[in-house]
This record gives sequence, structure tokens and C-alpha cells, in this order.
Amino acid sequence: MKNILLGILAFASVILVSCNNPQTDNTHTAVTAFKIGDIVPNDQVCMVNNAYMGKKQLEVQHEGKTYYGCCENCQVRIPQEESARMAYDPVSNKLIDKATAVIAISDKNDNVVYFEDKANYEVFFKKKFTLISN
Repeated sequence: MKNILLGILAFASVILVSCNNPQTDNTHTAVTAFKIGDIVPNDQVCMVNNAYMGKKQLEVQHEGKTYYGCCENCQVRIPQEESARMAYDPVSNKLIDKATAVIAISDKNDNVVYFEDKANYEVFFKKKFTLISN
């Protein structure tokens, strides 16, 4: 019985630590068939880990805006850490709010990139795919 309890505690610790680590390995299989360059629903992105999760995430309200996280730890971090709420648009280099951003999958591990508008999203992926095809 003691070994079972220790196993459960160890498993729970791994889950909490992995979510707490900003370098969490986001290699998972998304449920929906989105691919690199696709815009994804904001509510299916963990904004702490910057990863498309393939299902609706936990809502976090902060200063009248809605953010999303994958676990209770993310719910705590979003109000406390600006990096969980803000990101740099790779085209304009402006600091933007993740709650209002256009979000797209950036790599095969379902990491995401944030854009201030759809025009910047289109510029970024047109340039990225042009470089890949050349």
C-alpha cells in the first residue's frame, strides 16, 4: 500500500514539475489535424508553454481578458507572469497580448507563434515557406 501511494505521489510530482518548467517538451499528438502554419483556436493553446494542445484549455481571467493554460499551475502563473500573457510578434517585433493574438502552429512539436494581426501571420508564413521551398 505504501509503494502505491509513493508511486501516485511521484507521478503527480512529475506532472506538476513538467508544467512548471518553461522548457517543457511539447511533443504530443494533437487531436485535430492542424499542421505547421495553421491558425489554431486560442482556447486550445497553453499560453504558458506556448503549445497547441488539441483541446480546450483552462480559462484564466486577468484584467478583463481571457487567457488559457493547461493545468492549475498555469492558472497561477498567468496572472503573475507577464511572459504568460505577452509575446513578441516575429514580423513587427511588437510586444502583443496573447489574449487577442492570432496564433499559429510554428513547428512539428505543436509549438505556437503569436501575431498582432492576420497580415503579419501571412507575411511570416509566406516568407518561411518560401525559404523552405528554395
